[in-house]
Amino acid sequence: MRRRHYPYRGLLAAAAVGVLTLTTLTAAQAAPAPLTDPAEAAALAEQLGNERTAGVYYRNERLVVAVTDQDAAETVRSAGAVAEVVPHSTAELDSVKAKLDQLPGIPNTAWSVNQSSNRVDVKIYDGVSEADKARIENSVSAYGDTVDITEHSGKIESAAYAMRGGLGITSADIPGWIMTCSAGFNVQNASGKKYMLTAGHCMGDGAVNWRRRSGDIPLGRAVDWTYGNDTEQSDYGVVEYSNSNVTPYGTIQYKDGSTGQISRSASAFEGEKVKRIGTMSQDLDGMVLATNATVTYNDGTTLRHMIEASNCGKHGDSGGPLFSGETALGIDSGGNYLDEPCGNSDPQQDRSSWYQPVYTVLLWEGLKVY
Repeated sequence: MRRRHYPYRGLLAAAAVGVLTLTTLTAAQAAPAPLTDPAEAAALAEQLGNERTAGVYYRNERLVVAVTDQDAAETVRSAGAVAEVVPHSTAELDSVKAKLDQLPGIPNTAWSVNQSSNRVDVKIYDGVSEADKARIENSVSAYGDTVDITEHSGKIESAAYAMRGGLGITSADIPGWIMTCSAGFNVQNASGKKYMLTAGHCMGDGAVNWRRRSGDIPLGRAVDWTYGNDTEQSDYGVVEYSNSNVTPYGTIQYKDGSTGQISRSASAFEGEKVKRIGTMSQDLDGMVLATNATVTYNDGTTLRHMIEASNCGKHGDSGGPLFSGETALGIDSGGNYLDEPCGNSDPQQDRSSWYQPVYTVLLWEGLKVY
């Protein structure tokens, strides 16, 4: 507020008091009523244009219109709203956000135009790699103080039920028996429809309706499966997600609740270091022993073109993921010593397990990891 000071000069100054008081009252009576309708404030900002304004928001229960020049500020005040002069316009802030939006989706990040701070707020949560942080910073490096990057704890998840590779799944379709297996990898078709890969032998005897073991949450129904009775003598099943309250993530989940992204699939290589997860055990570390193994199980079923690895496993781990870094390699089919303890510290050297190669399933079924 501008305050003007006038010197008093005898009676002339005294006589002017009445005039000044009258002028002040007249100005007060002419002041516009406070603007309280946010739609009107938004219309005012639209009228001024996004090059001269920077948003409408509440501060101390009063509507504020951010502007970039004094003339626009006077227009806002004359309409009864509070004006705040800021350095960055809506057009500039939207341009910065559009630049960030061009990045491929980075899990556990969020960004938005914060009108009250006149910045683009970028929030990075737990689980974002240093490489992804660098990608974000490089993307907005030219915008200076227009962007505010902050780090936060926790991970961003949908309120829906989460489903990830390695979690337990069950089916009660077989009378008197509950089948327990493990989810392998979440995949999708060309239109984005989501499916889960697991072991085909889990569908034996008609177990086709599947639920998440934790919470007994319905997931969906198997739409295709095979166990040694196809041309390739393979072992895999495809479950179509049908519960809209379930969010299938393109990740695997470890026993401690942490997750890992799966972004590609590939052939395994002999000697390659691998990890495995299952609902009944978690033998993380292993090595590929063979990439084109033929194995005949105790029930007489022969499987071909399987991956053999040194990881152990237990009953219920069937269908779980075999992977290396972010690369999906195999779907757990079986192994030896399934009734024995299993873990990273297990000293037994004669453990073996066999896996259906993922890339062949994706090729046959027209699916891909994400």
